[in-house]
Amino acid sequence: MSNDFIFPDQRFADIQMLRYRLNGFKLLSTSQKVYVYYLAKAALSGRDITTDQFGRHNLMLRKVMERIYTDYNGNRSSADFKELTVYLKRLWFSNGIHHHYGCEKFKPGFSEEFIREAINSTPSVGTLLGVGEAKEAVIDELMDVIFNPKTESKRVNKTKGDDLVATSACNYYEGVTQNEAEAFYNSISDKSDPTPPSYGLNSKLVKKEGRIIEQQWCSDGMYGPAINQIIHWLDMAKGVAENEKQQKVIDLLKEYYTTGELKTFDDFSIAWVNELDGDVDFINGFIEVYGDPLGLKGSWEGFVSYKDKEATHRASTISSNAQWFEDHSPVDARFRKKQVRGVVANVVCAAMLGGDEYPSSAIGINLPNADWIRAEHGSKSITISNLTEAYSQAAKGNGFHEEFINDKKTIEAIDIYGDVTDNLHTDLHECLGHGSGQLLPGVSPDALKEYGNTIEEARADLFALYYIADAKMVELGLLDNPEAYKSQYFTYILNGLMTQLTRIKPGNKIEEAHMRNRALIARWVEEHAGEAVTLRKTNGKTYLHIDDYGRVRALFAELLAEIQRIKSEGDYMAARELVERYAIDVDPVLHEEVLERYSRLDLAPYKGFINPWMKPVYGADGEIVDITLDYTESYEHQMLRYSSEYGFL
Repeated sequence: MSNDFIFPDQRFADIQMLRYRLNGFKLLSTSQKVYVYYLAKAALSGRDITTDQFGRHNLMLRKVMERIYTDYNGNRSSADFKELTVYLKRLWFSNGIHHHYGCEKFKPGFSEEFIREAINSTPSVGTLLGVGEAKEAVIDELMDVIFNPKTESKRVNKTKGDDLVATSACNYYEGVTQNEAEAFYNSISDKSDPTPPSYGLNSKLVKKEGRIIEQQWCSDGMYGPAINQIIHWLDMAKGVAENEKQQKVIDLLKEYYTTGELKTFDDFSIAWVNELDGDVDFINGFIEVYGDPLGLKGSWEGFVSYKDKEATHRASTISSNAQWFEDHSPVDARFRKKQVRGVVANVVCAAMLGGDEYPSSAIGINLPNADWIRAEHGSKSITISNLTEAYSQAAKGNGFHEEFINDKKTIEAIDIYGDVTDNLHTDLHECLGHGSGQLLPGVSPDALKEYGNTIEEARADLFALYYIADAKMVELGLLDNPEAYKSQYFTYILNGLMTQLTRIKPGNKIEEAHMRNRALIARWVEEHAGEAVTLRKTNGKTYLHIDDYGRVRALFAELLAEIQRIKSEGDYMAARELVERYAIDVDPVLHEEVLERYSRLDLAPYKGFINPWMKPVYGADGEIVDITLDYTESYEHQMLRYSSEYGFL
């Protein structure tokens, strides 16, 4: 494994921390580097927002744990203190006390007696909690949150039949039921508006004195202190932006943060899509709705990048042929776009990760999320080359394929084509999959409700899987072997049927939308493939066998057609049937086997990233003349530094 990316001492629980390199950063101009630096500061300034969104006790717990970690004068070599350290590292990683993927609450390895003693014997903790009976009440409440398995047990609950709002610990609703929340947003939504705003995206819904109101996330509202810092750094970035379009984008984002107006966010999104000339780009705001059980409210995230110009050729080739892909899609013609607009695809290097993109980050992004903006103005799609590079380097030689694949030729093909087909799948998913298809007139973008995220990810994945096997890939020079796609088919179905189970604890169901999507596709294909796709036992171990790849592609096409129909028609009942039948439950016998085999490899199933530490170099006149990159900062130091420098709430 390359020491440039992976550090054995930066591992805890089920997580391995990696580093990513800013390839080509030195080639940017001084002005571009400073632009990246200011945008990076804005990307870090909303950190506390994400933590609070993920649970109303998270910020207090993080602060208490950090004070104990730094100031505790008791036995720091005790088992309890070591377990508290692991708990804090997990809290940092997940932006709260629930697993970043599974959403279940962490089980502490330390005792309640220890944590109470540590709180009371560490003076700096007392300043956070108050005095007297009020302090004791806060401590009791925190102890209940930490140790009572029934209190705030899941950050996002998606269990059919439950009140999803009341049983989710995410901090997007207070005092309201699922029925009340859905009724509220139905009452304010204008069904006749062809350009509807994303209702509820930037607010918390609360009931006060019997009245339901939105607490807006804006400069003079909820999260104001952090948002004002974001605005400050955006304003600094505007002064060194690459062009006037970037300045306009920043002005609209600042206005949105100031007013909270969702129509302004749409204006910003349109301007952002149309800014194509600069090398540096960013995402900053309340974006993805996976953390809301109703799929309405956006978690805050920050992301800064610059173009990987050499690798962008692949994505640009795909996007320039977007209409061909849409026209030849196996879905019903009623659901295809007659004219694909503005699919802009780039491969980029991540320069800074923040909020819901940190420390665990996506490797591909396609925005904006609003369907009508995609249809009328297009979208931007990115694949993040230096993050995929870090993942790939960390996985080399770890024995995973040898344990779960019993065919040497398949392993050899994956070794040769795995990286290129992984990247191509991501490009097709992000560049074309999310932007493909159209809703029928009058269908709400939120019609699929709690199943919408899983269906949307399945739609994009199926689009990519169908086309990665097409002769067009070789014709366009994206693959040099028409058989290369088989490595992607094999690893995708293996993951959906078996190996992603390494990320789930015994007895748990599949919760996260992307994992549900992969399970849905793989299990549906296995069920319908007959002898073409089977799981068989050899020497007591279960292995995947694919005997007819053409049949698999035909099934991907069939399922894509149905899922696009569900999306286009807003068929909630069909979405529920697919997700509930294929995407949630876990075979306990297979699960136990997979976990046992995986445990022998001594690998961490989840990876996350330590950001580079950007340090400005000042000239004699006080102006920034360069930005240097420090890759030596430890995970603990970075997290404590961020709490100190960006702890605005």
